[in-house]
Amino acid sequence: MTGDPAVLVEGIAKSFGSVEALRGIDFTVAPGTVLGMLGPNGAGKTTAVRILTTLLRPSAGHASVLGHDVVREAAAVREVIGLAGQATALVDELTGRENLEMIGRLHHLHKADARARARELLTQFDLDDAADRAAKTYSGGMRRRLDLAGSLVARPRVMFLDEPTTGLDPHARVAVWELIHGLRAEGLAVVLTTHYMDEAERLSDRLQVLQAGRVRAMGMPRAVLGDVVGEHVVLLGAQSSQASQVIEWFRNHGAKPAQVLSHWHIPLDAPGLAAFVAAFPDLEYEVRPPTLDDLFLALAHETMR
Repeated sequence: MTGDPAVLVEGIAKSFGSVEALRGIDFTVAPGTVLGMLGPNGAGKTTAVRILTTLLRPSAGHASVLGHDVVREAAAVREVIGLAGQATALVDELTGRENLEMIGRLHHLHKADARARARELLTQFDLDDAADRAAKTYSGGMRRRLDLAGSLVARPRVMFLDEPTTGLDPHARVAVWELIHGLRAEGLAVVLTTHYMDEAERLSDRLQVLQAGRVRAMGMPRAVLGDVVGEHVVLLGAQSSQASQVIEWFRNHGAKPAQVLSHWHIPLDAPGLAAFVAAFPDLEYEVRPPTLDDLFLALAHETMR
């Protein structure tokens, strides 16, 4: 975990005309760790990944992967990274084995080496039985595993996974999670973008929350939750007239309750909270620690405002 970071990002910005997709973000990823990038649609997650994998040029700032500048040394960056995007990069008419061998040849492996590497990965990703079937016959989970295997053919040292479990059933998602844990154990640096709160919390050593192209929070998952959301009182039955009185009461005391779905959330450190219990003894409420779902909903609420 010591030494130079595998990924270094300093002030990266990206504009598409008048749209600022990234507005100057900074972060690092150490070898053998997973950085989870979380945020609503349009937050800038995929744009950041595309810059770091040399598919886009930044408008400003600097980024490097294993010491190689992503703009000036793009070819060197591509030699040391693997990328599994939101859509699989497979040729449906080829078998699983043929897909992996083709990728090996594109990476300039000798034919025998490409064949051996394909065989090794098919075993590692539990695809031996389907190795000689056309990829178009694979289930969604099998396709995702084959795509991940393809991204590892050239033995990358840094992996970029852009929403790798989108659309998968729970069993297939868990299988992909286990593979990601394996990558980290092998010492790879992993950048993972996701919409799934449980996935971000389970897999990430550090969590980076993006909102409207900026880093909203960064740190350990639990710490990030406290920074953005914090513990809160949840008023149950928020449609009742009494609940409406409570909301108005808190606003008059300087608190900022937020409605999340059918409930009102009030920060645990809100002004007047102690007096609230005495003033409304019959109102149903509970104190909850923050969850990543709360974080996502809070970000969406802030963005809409």
